[in-house]
Amino acid sequence: MFKASDVKELREMTGAGMLDCKKALEACEGDKEKAVDWLREKGISKAAKKEGRVAAEGICVIKEDGNDAVILEVNSETDFVAKNSEFLDFVSYLADVVLKNKKETVEEVLEIKDGEETINDKLIAITAKIGEKISFRRFEILTKSDDEVFGAYTHMGGKIGALTIVKGASPEVAKDVSMHIAAMSPVCLSREDVPAEMLEHEKTIIKEQVMNEGKPADIAEKMVNGRINKYYKEICLKEQEFIKDSSLNVETYVKNNGGEIVKFVRFGVGEGIEKKEENFAEEVMNQVNQAA
Repeated sequence: MFKASDVKELREMTGAGMLDCKKALEACEGDKEKAVDWLREKGISKAAKKEGRVAAEGICVIKEDGNDAVILEVNSETDFVAKNSEFLDFVSYLADVVLKNKKETVEEVLEIKDGEETINDKLIAITAKIGEKISFRRFEILTKSDDEVFGAYTHMGGKIGALTIVKGASPEVAKDVSMHIAAMSPVCLSREDVPAEMLEHEKTIIKEQVMNEGKPADIAEKMVNGRINKYYKEICLKEQEFIKDSSLNVETYVKNNGGEIVKFVRFGVGEGIEKKEENFAEEVMNQVNQAA
């Protein structure tokens, strides 16, 4: 009915996967033009073509369900789509799925079946419908005990999300901590949590800075410990100056309210994603050259 070369050609025409192209040709009795339409109707062709694009906009969402809470990030190509009601409904649905199933990885979540479709099928469908690459990037589930509370805060319409567990204090105190986390981007909870390689790297930099100031190596070594304390106060949540009262650090603020910080997660939309620099002049010239 059709040959392997037909599957290859259809794949090149649509950008769809090999198996999807085979299914399309089978459904359309080998007619490539009808197969193109079949793939478009299913949303497969349109979605597959967008896989190479950069999705660095999007939203962070936090949802709670009893003693469980999830923070997740879903990306889009443009900020406009990140405000689209269908996109937001899908992200909310995804948060519910993650909370219900408690998987450990994005890949495991995408394999979950809801009815006849997997979550990945639904992701492909909304990508096709909206017309931009939609990417489920990451999530983290936090579980608290009954004497602990969640603090949840999203900023700038979900561009930044922070989720905190605090023991012994009120939800309002926990939310204050999450607002601080969103603003000040701590890396670790306490100095004990700073990775050894990260600490050694910083000590090396500080020592070089001091020696460049003209201090001998033995003096520089002694000065490192003093300056590393300043570093801890910059990256460790407990030691950061509290954003609402700079006379206190965050740990003291929480202690003064009868609490203790247990854990936190902070997501910033698109952080670490290399955004594509658009060069429109170059793009036009490429199209001219291809036409020629």
